Amino acid sequence: MPNYYFKEVWTPLRWVHIWFYRDDQDRLWVKVGAKRRRLVGKQGIEAERETETDA
Repeated sequence: MPNYYFKEVWTPLRWVHIWFYRDDQDRLWVKVGAKRRRLVGKQGIEAERETETDA
């Protein structure tokens, strides 16, 4: 499993226990309550692969 370095992105949603993070590849992650962080949408490498196959 890869290691990620996260930086918290401040939003008012933090007050209701929803946190957003950016990893070292500038992808957006979300953490809701005590659950694990999840990658938001198709970003980063997956999106780049789709644009290469469409061209």
